[in-house]
Amino acid sequence: MTQEQSAEQQRWATPPVLERESELRAIHGALDDLCGTSADGAGTRHGGVLTFAAPAGLGKTTLINELRREAADRGCTVLSARGGEQERQVPFHVVRQLVQPSLAAMGESERRDVLGHWYGIVAPAIGLTGPLDNSAPDPQGVRDGLDWVVTHLSVRSAPVLLVLDDAHWADAESMTWLAAFAARAEELAMLIVVAHRPDELLADVGALQDLAERHGARPHQLSPLTTGAVARLVRDVLGGEADDTFCRECWAITGGNPFEVVELVEKGRERGLKPLVENIPQLRDLASAVKGSGLVERLEHLGTSTVRLAWAAAVLGSGNSTAVVGSVAALGEAQTADAIARLHEARILTSLPHVRREEVVEFFHPLVATAVYRSIKPATRVAMHGVAAQALIDAGHGATAAARHILEMHPEGDPWVVQQLRQAARENFSSGAPDAALRCLSRALREPPDLEDRAQLLFELGSAGLLHEPATAVNHLRAALEEPKIDQRLREAVIYRLAQALGHVGQVQQATELLAAEARHTTSARTRLRMQAEQFKWDSVRVDEQDSSARSRLLTQFAKRLTGRDLAERQILGLRAFDAVRRGEPAGKALHYAERALEGGMSWTDQDFGFEVPAVVALTFMYCDQPGRAEELFNQGIAEFEERGWRGAHLSFAYTLLGYIRYRRGRLTDAEDFVRNGLQIANRVGQGIPAQWYAVGTLVETLIARGRITEAQNIADAYDFGRDFPKAVVYPDPQAVYGKLLLARGDREQAEQHLTAAGHRLDRRGMRNPAWSPWQLDLAIAQSKHDPDQARATADEAVARARVFGTASVLGHALRAAAATDPGRAVDLLQQAVDHLEQSPAAYELAQALIDHGSALYTVGNLEQAARQYYRGMETATACGADTLATRARTELAAAGLRPHHPQIPGQDTLTEGESAAARHAARGLDNAAIATALRLDEDAVSRLLSAVFTKLGTDRAGLHRALGG
Repeated sequence: MTQEQSAEQQRWATPPVLERESELRAIHGALDDLCGTSADGAGTRHGGVLTFAAPAGLGKTTLINELRREAADRGCTVLSARGGEQERQVPFHVVRQLVQPSLAAMGESERRDVLGHWYGIVAPAIGLTGPLDNSAPDPQGVRDGLDWVVTHLSVRSAPVLLVLDDAHWADAESMTWLAAFAARAEELAMLIVVAHRPDELLADVGALQDLAERHGARPHQLSPLTTGAVARLVRDVLGGEADDTFCRECWAITGGNPFEVVELVEKGRERGLKPLVENIPQLRDLASAVKGSGLVERLEHLGTSTVRLAWAAAVLGSGNSTAVVGSVAALGEAQTADAIARLHEARILTSLPHVRREEVVEFFHPLVATAVYRSIKPATRVAMHGVAAQALIDAGHGATAAARHILEMHPEGDPWVVQQLRQAARENFSSGAPDAALRCLSRALREPPDLEDRAQLLFELGSAGLLHEPATAVNHLRAALEEPKIDQRLREAVIYRLAQALGHVGQVQQATELLAAEARHTTSARTRLRMQAEQFKWDSVRVDEQDSSARSRLLTQFAKRLTGRDLAERQILGLRAFDAVRRGEPAGKALHYAERALEGGMSWTDQDFGFEVPAVVALTFMYCDQPGRAEELFNQGIAEFEERGWRGAHLSFAYTLLGYIRYRRGRLTDAEDFVRNGLQIANRVGQGIPAQWYAVGTLVETLIARGRITEAQNIADAYDFGRDFPKAVVYPDPQAVYGKLLLARGDREQAEQHLTAAGHRLDRRGMRNPAWSPWQLDLAIAQSKHDPDQARATADEAVARARVFGTASVLGHALRAAAATDPGRAVDLLQQAVDHLEQSPAAYELAQALIDHGSALYTVGNLEQAARQYYRGMETATACGADTLATRARTELAAAGLRPHHPQIPGQDTLTEGESAAARHAARGLDNAAIATALRLDEDAVSRLLSAVFTKLGTDRAGLHRALGG
């Protein structure tokens, strides 16, 4: 493009900004805040969100250009993008426009520094690399990565203005990210400005408008120009002698639309039209030629080659090189240049320099592009999309760029089309755009593929929809199994994936029946074992399982003869460990199988096996009084999830369960933080999903422990927790947790009903371990007021079950509950509870037992020992973050006439010299009496030292050697 053409387009594309005083004031004010130059800003920079809404042609882009120009003049970094009518289905099209110019100016090492550990997750999404091997980050992971990238750019290049024009045409992936990211605009001191057409409003654009209003900035609705403004434009272009009637007619013809006014007067200038009343008929003729069919007719007069090039540009969309556009139009280089020159002169399109140092074709206005595209006959348009797809592939733009054109083509059974769509789907998965991948694979299925490829395509389609459309995924995977040309290896993969899909839609029984049937027919022993492992996994969460004891016996038989030589065997060993926990078998047996499951390694991100078994193996250690080991495993899982970009439901589960481990250890402040993080992630993924159930139940339980009962009830009410319960066996059991909440509120009758129902359901499944679900312990307390005999029977049964499992924490908890039902034996039972809990890492349970013991001792008149237990309990409760429990101890001390002292809170993780010495002796197998002799202390002092050790290291005596590093 010549310098003269560039100047002409700039004049045409930037008409005077008329009657936009309020909008310009908003722009200038927002830039003052961004740059810290506002009158009352005291040099402090502030960000925010600003939106402009108007129908096509009313000047949104003119305002955006004015904003960009002024921001650049003030030294701001401008990240700019524009939605495209033809690019709405291209994932991250807008995001790439925003960040690619900044990243393209950097060297590869600098880019990697900016992206940091997010490189492998976001690089495909922003177009820095093609699909990476085995990379399939979830959408939330990519959005979090984009947050990092743009935040990094905003910090290193501040102040930053982010501008999105024509947001109504933005791709869904970009808008979903921007709508969430915009909430951080104020925090980052970044200004985000969005312009869109209100009649084509997207949900995410609406979210941006709402966000702007919350920041006190109402969306600016642009109005048509008045007759006075139109008259000024007419006189500026056609001459000052333009009479008022002529100017009013211009306003009436265009409705005050600035784009149409400028087009009309520019056309009049070309024709030498005098702006007088007698020329109004010619003005009307010109108006009909400027828009709609008139514009098309004007285009056709420019010649066949020129028309073809305009059509090619309209089909390809914005930002394509002149070479590609010319190729689609079947024009040589010279013909392409000539056609662009003609179209530029007609103010239809032009060529502009691009960041890639090539000329790209752009229409003067989106209205022109739309008119040209719609003028192409449907059959011709479809054919040109096919040509465009091939041209983009030939030019090296890849399958994703070609896919949006293939989606517009008619199915013709073309293997090349199927190949490109499948490749595009893989690229979309690698970019964290599963919806786009689903569109490509669905279209490939309609092509249709060759018969021998159909089963594979159906498998890919079912896998693509597993997390997002599981019901549809079930149909596709069932169809794959029915294909006549499906080989055995693919059939097995389909079976595993179909079982997962059935589990996701709540059809767990069908999943297990499918696996059982396939296991009976397979001739491979390894395949049969893998099928059995999957069946065990899904059976373990079925609420309608008819004979869970038979499954447990079969699982036991398998586990006894397996060595853990492959992942299927280790899955069975891990499931056996957790089954032992839930059924209340001795903890040592559960730990034995858990250790064997880990010997060969387990991945949390294996897409075929899932993360469930590694998670339950980790929880096995927690229930067996080795929560520190469980935390190590969950931290490993979180690291794997984040490395792969799995930052949705998987990460939510991990943070929630890590919080649950902290709750069991008595680190309630940490527990609440982790669980709230898990709930926040679950909320972003979707409402009513299992991850949300886990997080809400665990948060309710944690808040109860902290004494914030009203807040726990508010959380339960906000998520309808307690109205319905999931139709699967989960942990902690939601109905039992809700019963505990009712008990904490003082509603013993309702609590008893829920706890009894939960207990009957779990007992039928053989899940009788009070460490796994302490429903019996809460039920005994609920019964203690109105039916003390039944309460004692319930507590005694729980104690008996706890003795079988054998961990110090559950036995101490059960004995504390028994003491609440038997006042006559309370002192003795609580002393036993304290003795056991001192040998466990369960600090919160220990705090409760100590304070209960102090209260019981005070009742029988033993003030000295009562005070000692009260003081220890108060200090332990304070260290746990159980503020209400600590307050109770302080109040009871005062009521007893004892003066509460300020609690001494030890470091949570660092062992003192005395604790370290006691721990080393205990790890070598010495009992407390021998340790007391070695350290010249009494046994009570040794018990207190070791209690602190177990709490800090998150282990019991059995795991102490490993916790100390071997």
